[in-house]
Amino acid sequence: MAQSGWQWEREGADWPLRAYSSFVSLGHIRWHVQRLGPLSAHARTNPPRRIVLLHGTFSSTHSFRKLAPLLAEGYELLMPDLPGHGWTQGARASDMAMPNMASLLAQLIESLGFYPAVIVGHSAGAALALRLGMNSGKLLDSVISLNGALLPLPGLWGQVFAPAAQLLDLVPGLAQLTAWRSRHSDWVDRLLAGTGSNLSAEDIAWYRRLASDPGHVKAVMDMMARWDLAGFAQRLPAFQGRIDLLAASRDATVPASEIKRVALLLPQARCQVLRDLGHLAHEEAPQTVAAWILERLSRH
Repeated sequence: MAQSGWQWEREGADWPLRAYSSFVSLGHIRWHVQRLGPLSAHARTNPPRRIVLLHGTFSSTHSFRKLAPLLAEGYELLMPDLPGHGWTQGARASDMAMPNMASLLAQLIESLGFYPAVIVGHSAGAALALRLGMNSGKLLDSVISLNGALLPLPGLWGQVFAPAAQLLDLVPGLAQLTAWRSRHSDWVDRLLAGTGSNLSAEDIAWYRRLASDPGHVKAVMDMMARWDLAGFAQRLPAFQGRIDLLAASRDATVPASEIKRVALLLPQARCQVLRDLGHLAHEEAPQTVAAWILERLSRH
């Protein structure tokens, strides 16, 4: 993996929800985790339910900076940066394959004793949540998928970009070059515009900052090159837990039609489509997404 030049006391000085951050060393991984809540007085007097929030590829815990405080009013939250992403360091290229990453996450959750839990996963984070459930039912109560990337992606992304990532992953220095370009071009802005989400300048700035770190970029490339969604899709019917699927009508990354296909593979799943939002709906409309999550949790 490319080495990150980031320093927590420098680049991380203004990191979202920094006050809730800590670092956990397990084996060769130094995890960055954030733990919040419960923030309300009523919830503090009762045993809180626990939620693990898993971000997607190219992202970090920053993605939940607006959603997490809304959920933490009544729930205890655990948010890790995925291996190689954000501030979690030490990951090897082999760690980026889905089964291996799920095993590493299981070790983290077990080391913190953070179960049983509801796992809320966005995009690739939803796939990791389901894989965790397949591996160890004791770790989770149910899964809530936010625009989950659970099937091989359609169109050019699945047919061209994903296979190309396997070749690009072998190009020396590509992560450093890509990180440099993020500081001298608008490719991050164009990438985010392609998600179908209308993001604020602040939202975009956090992704630009992440993309300027070669270590983070290399982790994204390694993950894309090793993410076997075709094999994972064949395993989906083996998931026996509760699952709620959220889709967004403007999602250009994981179209709502793909999430409806997932619902057919999981008879116990419930699916809802939010109108006029894109792939990063939880950043566009955190109150709307939080209300939907809390309503699902109340049913459980």
